Amino acid sequence: MYTPNHYKNEDISQVKDFIKNNGFGILVNQVDGKPWATHIPLELVTDTHGTDFLFSHISKANPQWKSFNGSDEVLCIFNGPHSYVSSSWYTDEEVPTWNYIAVHVYGNIRILSEDEVLASMHKLVDKYEKDSKHPISLHDMSDKTMSQIRGVVGFKIRITDIQATYKLSQGRVKDHAKIITELKERDAGARAIAVEMEKKK
Repeated sequence: MYTPNHYKNEDISQVKDFIKNNGFGILVNQVDGKPWATHIPLELVTDTHGTDFLFSHISKANPQWKSFNGSDEVLCIFNGPHSYVSSSWYTDEEVPTWNYIAVHVYGNIRILSEDEVLASMHKLVDKYEKDSKHPISLHDMSDKTMSQIRGVVGFKIRITDIQATYKLSQGRVKDHAKIITELKERDAGARAIAVEMEKKK
């Protein structure tokens, strides 16, 4: 993705944490010569050799999986908070803009075996159930319920590149205090951008 140098975040540890905390992404590839996108949870996993993977699954009814050939590169998009920034918050005249965080992950995809899919789904459910008042576990579900796994295709993506854009008014440092104050008075996305801007001070 196009990212001016001053908006790039090359702190890979911070970017990985972002992916882990914003795990609902968009998987994009080509299906019959056309772009195809599916919105899915994606789980970042680092193996014992230090190689990073994204694990997930989609419905077998979704034709996207039939194009997973293992060699073509796929793209996963993770969107973070974003907010409009009014130029009325600036000291000098300038056009308004938009602040945002976005991460693009590229890699090669491989379809999982049924056992691998089951292991992946256990980890995914356990991750998101851990903060529930009454967490459920796939281990407690009946064979009939678990048979639904046959209706999905699991896969893992071996990550080849991670690109992160953190556009946080880096070019208007003297206006940061005013921008942050204004953002804190707006919606949740704006407040989250304000927090990220404060981290960059």
